[in-house]
Amino acid sequence: MEEGSSGLLDKASMVFKAISKLPEGYSEGTYRNRSYGITKEIFNGGKSFKVYGKELGGSDFISLNYYCTASGGLLKPCEMSKEKVVTFLRNVQLKID
Repeated sequence: MEEGSSGLLDKASMVFKAISKLPEGYSEGTYRNRSYGITKEIFNGGKSFKVYGKELGGSDFISLNYYCTASGGLLKPCEMSKEKVVTFLRNVQLKID
């Protein structure tokens, strides 16, 4: 396997792990010292996910769909870069009740 494709697999694995850590439904977290409301929906028996994060009291948001396919994970950000989505997923700190 080529080095580049291995890096893509690592990123897809990291994204899946980060999404898996988010609770289904609504939760809140902190990212870059700002509070976010985060909603995660699960579809197709756990093979696809929709995540939407909205800055509380602000205008920033994160929106993505993630699909588990036979060839690996497929990240589809909504109207933003993959880098923005991946950075958010890596760094958001969930609030624990």
